[in-house]
Amino acid sequence: MKPKLLIVDDDEGILKQLKWAFNDEYAIYLSPDKATALEILVERRPDLVALDLGLSPHMSGRSDEEGIEILQQVLQQDPLTKVIMITGNEDKECAIRAIQMGAYDYYSKPIDVEELRLILKRARYIQELERENRMIQESMLRQKRFGGMIGWSPAMQEIYRQIERVANSNVTVLIEGESGTGKELAARAVHEKSDRSTRPLVVINCGAIPENLLESELFGHEKGAFTGATASKVGKFEQADGGSLFLDEIGELPLSLQVKLLRFLQDHQIERVGGKHPVKLDVRVIAATNRDLESEVEAGRFRKDLYFRLNVVRIVLPLLKERVGDPLLLANHFLQLYREDQKKKINGFTPEAEMAIKTAEWKGNVRELENRIRKAIIVAQGPLITDQDLDLDYREGVVPLPLKEAREELDRNYILLALKSSRGNISKAARELGVSRVTLHDMLKKYEISVRDVEC
Repeated sequence: MKPKLLIVDDDEGILKQLKWAFNDEYAIYLSPDKATALEILVERRPDLVALDLGLSPHMSGRSDEEGIEILQQVLQQDPLTKVIMITGNEDKECAIRAIQMGAYDYYSKPIDVEELRLILKRARYIQELERENRMIQESMLRQKRFGGMIGWSPAMQEIYRQIERVANSNVTVLIEGESGTGKELAARAVHEKSDRSTRPLVVINCGAIPENLLESELFGHEKGAFTGATASKVGKFEQADGGSLFLDEIGELPLSLQVKLLRFLQDHQIERVGGKHPVKLDVRVIAATNRDLESEVEAGRFRKDLYFRLNVVRIVLPLLKERVGDPLLLANHFLQLYREDQKKKINGFTPEAEMAIKTAEWKGNVRELENRIRKAIIVAQGPLITDQDLDLDYREGVVPLPLKEAREELDRNYILLALKSSRGNISKAARELGVSRVTLHDMLKKYEISVRDVEC
C-alpha cells in the first residue's frame, strides 16, 4: 500500500500542484483549512503531512497558530507521523519553533517539487526505521524480562543465574541491596521460578509496622490474647503456608521477634500470640535488607544465629549505575508503562535525554529513575522527553549537538548504515535510502564520505 500523505494549504493552486506531483507515490489527501485537516487526521491517520505554517483561519490575514495547532494534534495522535512545515521566507523563526515542538523539517516557498520529494522520501525512510526500532525495543523488553525484573547488563544476568539456581530449592534466601534496587522484585522472581509459584507469596515490611503490632501480624493471635483481640487472627506465616513469606527490611525486626523467627527456621512451627499449641507450616522464607547485617550483628542489634540461618543463599543486587545499558532500557519500559496513564503520545527521548539517562549517578537506583520518568511524562510538551523534562544534568565533558548538527549527524549515520548494508553498492544504497544515485553522490560529497572507508 502507498504511504498516506496529507497536504494542508489554503492555496488551491498549491494543493493541485502537489497532488499531481505526488499522486503516483502516495495516497493523497487534501485540506484547505484546519477543520478539514483534523477530520482527515482522525479518519485516515496519514504517515506524512505537508503543512502550510501560515494558514488563513478566516480568509483574512495569516496565522501561524493554525499550523502550530494542527502540528500539535498530529503529534498527539501519533508522534511518529512526519510533518514537513511549508513556510514563506518570513516564517523561518516559526518554522524553527515547529521543529522544536516535533516537526520533522521545514521547506520555504516557492516550492521545488523535486526537493520536497526528497524531503518526503527521507522522512518516510526515517519513519520506517523508527517504527522498526520501536518494535525492536518492545521485543527486547519482553526478552529481557525475568519475572518482574528487567535488565540485560552482565550484572543482572548474573543475578538471574543465581535466582534460577536457587529457585527450586527450599533454602532460605537473603537479598541485599540499597533502596530502590528491586529487592521485592527479586524475591518475587525467586518465588515465581520455584515449584511454589502456584501458592501465595506473602509480603510484609518489618520496618513499616509498629513493634507492638508486628508479632500479631507475623504469627497471628488467639481471641482474648490481649485487649482488643475480639477474634482469632491468622498471621502472615499461616497465610503463606505452602508458599513463600517475604520479610522485607529484616534488619528492622526487633530482637524479641528474632527469637521467634529463629525458632520457626529451626523446626518450622509457630505459636500464635496467646496460643497453647504449635502450628506446623510449610513456608519458605525470603528476607531482604538494605543494612549491613554483619555490622548489625557486631553491634548486638541482630542475632548471629539468625543471621546464619537467613544467609543460606545470599543475593546482592547491583546499583543501577553498575548496570551498563540498563538505565535506558528501564527508561523505555517506564515510558511505555506510564504514558497511557497520562494520555500522552510520547514517542521516546531526545539524544540529549538518552545521554543524561546513561550518565546519571542514579543515587536512588531504579526507584529514582521510575519517578523521574513519571514526572517527565507529565511535564513534557513535545513528542520526545528532553533532558530538561528529566531535570538531569550531563556528566562533565558531554556536550549536546545543536539541532542542525544533530540532524546532519543522523543523516550521515543513515548513509553509512545503507552503504554498509549494500556492501558499498551505490545504486543499492540509494534505493534503500529512497534517493537517486545523483542525490546520494551529492550527499557523500557534502558529508565527506568515501565508499572505500566504509567497512563492509
